[in-house]
Amino acid sequence: MKQKNILYLVLTLSLILSPCASQAGVDAVVYEMQQSANEFLDSLSEELRYKATYDLGDDERMNWHFVPKTGERKGVDLRDLDKVQEIKLAELLAASLSASGYEKVKKIQGLESVLYILEKADHRDPELYYTTIFGDPSATGSWGWRFEGHHLSLNFTIVEGKLLSNSPNFWGANPGRVPVGPTTGQRTLKGEEDTARAFVRSLSKKQQAIAIIAEAAPRDIYTGAEKEVSPLSPPGIKVSQLEKSQIFGLTRIIQVYLANMPEDVASNRWDTLSEAGLENISFAWAGPTEKGEKHYYRVQGPTFLIEYDNVQNQGNHVHAVWRDFNGDFGRDILREHHRHQH
Repeated sequence: MKQKNILYLVLTLSLILSPCASQAGVDAVVYEMQQSANEFLDSLSEELRYKATYDLGDDERMNWHFVPKTGERKGVDLRDLDKVQEIKLAELLAASLSASGYEKVKKIQGLESVLYILEKADHRDPELYYTTIFGDPSATGSWGWRFEGHHLSLNFTIVEGKLLSNSPNFWGANPGRVPVGPTTGQRTLKGEEDTARAFVRSLSKKQQAIAIIAEAAPRDIYTGAEKEVSPLSPPGIKVSQLEKSQIFGLTRIIQVYLANMPEDVASNRWDTLSEAGLENISFAWAGPTEKGEKHYYRVQGPTFLIEYDNVQNQGNHVHAVWRDFNGDFGRDILREHHRHQH
């Protein structure tokens, strides 16, 4: 495909997929998060508030995990909260996510009950999810918050009441497809798997030879719970090596992950990807492409990385994460903020 056609298609995608998000729209999301965070904190006893809060600069803010860490996570867990406090926390989560993202959180928590049936293990508990707030939520200040437990780590950073970072952003599902109980057949991260498989299978054999970087999938995502990540190699197949319909297929994968965010935040994120150059985005796959086989993929551009694997439990255990090379935990935003202050 000629370069001018690629740039034309990139422009077309930007117009279709980024519905002109305004900074005012993002600011409204941040304001609602700040209001909800304060209402949640105000609902806590002095003891629970002390347990839930840390300084913004505390090392704990980057101490994130997505595995069961009973007794090791900081903050207040759902067992600490009464019904009113749970409602306040639900409102904070709802303000920070899209409706579908919030529903996905509830399904991931519900999978702990499925695991309890399958494993009879006490650490499988849908209430072992922790909330931690860093700094003082205010309309003009800098602060952050985290919601975390098994297969969930959602991190948010606000600077001067305006700029928003929402990575690392981790989602997992075990079982990937529920085999027992009232939710039998449920696939919590169905879109993350199906859109990527459809894309890689749309490639020609020549294109697959570039995109498929290994015959077997790795044991897990490469970046794990690292505090900071860098671009992974090999990149796989690039947008410049795709046909028009295939570029739309690759874009649909990214949109699955953006769909977890509030609409204005997702649109703002897409604008950031566009400014960095959509033509620089690449896709890599490892493992067979047939359904039911263990597999892995990643999508990355100059500013971001999506990693996904479905390897454990015979290919029925999903990990999916969005990382920003400079923006995780608001790192670049805070750095710029401090540079201007001093």
